[in-house]
Amino acid sequence: MTPEEFRRFGHEAIDWVADYLRDVRDLPVLPDVTPGDIAKQLPSAGPAQGEPMNAILRDFRELIVPGLTQWNHPRFHAYFSVSSSGPGILGELLCAAVNVNGMLWKSAPAATELEQVALDWLRQWIGLPEEFFGIIYDTASMSSFHAIAAARELADPDVREKGMTLPLVLYTSEQSHSSIEKAALALGIGRNNVRRIPADAKFRMRVDLLRREIEVDRAAGRKPFCVVATVGTTSTSSIDPVPEIARIAEEHGLWLHVDASYAGSAAIVPEFQWILDGAEHADSLVLNPHKWLFTPIDLSAFYTRRPEILRRAFSLVPEYLKTADGGRAINYMDYGIQLGRRFRALKLWFVMRSFGRDGIAAILRAHVRWAQELASIIENHPDFEVAAPVPLSLVCFRYRGTDDQNRRLLDAINASGVTFLSHTVLNGRFTLRLAIGHFAVTWEDVMTSWRAVQDAAVTIAK
Repeated sequence: MTPEEFRRFGHEAIDWVADYLRDVRDLPVLPDVTPGDIAKQLPSAGPAQGEPMNAILRDFRELIVPGLTQWNHPRFHAYFSVSSSGPGILGELLCAAVNVNGMLWKSAPAATELEQVALDWLRQWIGLPEEFFGIIYDTASMSSFHAIAAARELADPDVREKGMTLPLVLYTSEQSHSSIEKAALALGIGRNNVRRIPADAKFRMRVDLLRREIEVDRAAGRKPFCVVATVGTTSTSSIDPVPEIARIAEEHGLWLHVDASYAGSAAIVPEFQWILDGAEHADSLVLNPHKWLFTPIDLSAFYTRRPEILRRAFSLVPEYLKTADGGRAINYMDYGIQLGRRFRALKLWFVMRSFGRDGIAAILRAHVRWAQELASIIENHPDFEVAAPVPLSLVCFRYRGTDDQNRRLLDAINASGVTFLSHTVLNGRFTLRLAIGHFAVTWEDVMTSWRAVQDAAVTIAK
């Protein structure tokens, strides 16, 4: 592709993106497709000869986009939002253009140092102490994996050379994300050594039961080594009592990891910084700017007070990667399992500079306010009930009926294309989730989604 061709098709692509961001509300959030529908429209084998870019872009518009679930739609309320703002999209474009590999400082000096700067800005915004070291991974699943690996290294220093030699035990809430248990699987801890601590009526980890489980394991000759607290659980956005958990972790010498992948960004808002109370005592913490900070997926910000332990767990430097400045520079390859590293910090830097802390705080503040207003509307509706507290921007609710009715209600809502909700199970009951988090969502979008819920409920009640 010549520079002239790139300029022509690049302008066409940017024009499409601008129109897409402006008009995305006109698209159904969830496509009306079944498995295999998209593949049937595509050739069964790749072309032997190159095809013209205008044909490729046409197929993208006509075949691919209609088959997408529109995560970048303001009425995407399922799971948690991963909205991609204009500044973040431009940062992603330029990341692809320069195409650096940030494995070493020498391989990408500006990428390495911008990552340090952007994560330090974010650290300051959310109120973490200066001692926390930051690194970007792809997702919170991988961030938590590295946290638990560091905890394992601290508890069993021989693991690096000899493998697992101790019966290590990990503690987390029954409401925690599945990635915590997956990390334990991948690291050889084993599911039998993961204690899922029951939650209280507000879906927060019960610290009394945490303490009891630790004492039981110690008495049985097992070695407790890590506890994971969650700030903003996936099912309900509940917030574990981190200060109390931190005291227990310190008392028993456990690594404390705080999973704030969804809710951590809310600490940018001054009046919401309480959600990270106690996190200053954590050994590690993760939050995902690609969830509630308008940054294109994927980008997970991981912080630790003990970077030397993380480095000890993963540093392995072959001769061809040794550099003369290795003692003075941060080489991010030493702090994780991956060697190749995308220049993810660039898009975060674009977003932070473009919105500013006050701009981001104003949007997050509105999201929380709207969630609470919606919860109040639902509470006062005779056919619906709120199923969990609403500390942030997630509302869990149910139709006052059977689980089967709620399942059919969810299917009808999503089939409408107006909005997209997801579900969870709370206290054994099928529950709908409506998460507010898109950078461009409005109160009218929220009300449009709520009207879609009520319209679908009319058909369910018949």
